[in-house]
Amino acid sequence: MPDPKAWDEIWELNRSVSELGQPLTLTASVCALLRSTASDVAIPSEEAERALQAEASAAALLAQIAQRIREGSRRLSRALNTSYQRQQAGDTEGARQPMLDVLAVEVVPHYRDIAQTQLDALDED
Repeated sequence: MPDPKAWDEIWELNRSVSELGQPLTLTASVCALLRSTASDVAIPSEEAERALQAEASAAALLAQIAQRIREGSRRLSRALNTSYQRQQAGDTEGARQPMLDVLAVEVVPHYRDIAQTQLDALDED
């Protein structure tokens, strides 16, 4: 499971850079944060290392990491809600579909694991 504190730090850092216009300074701790969270969201380490060679490309990496976390979270939340509603209505097959849809497009391993766990639980019912 990813470190929730690190994902919060990504959110804050991305907000500072993208919304507040603050420069991204490539300190050792920022580079370590970007490396570890890039891995969390299925960005290859080689790609992350290339991006960390300059502030502009590191800022783009930061934005990509934040986007994957944000979009994956929203996608999964909507799917879980829809699945639950369908399950409560007695539509087990319909409840499976949102999870299958997530698995078809999601790249973040943590979100994929949650969707697969939900799908497995539905299959057990």
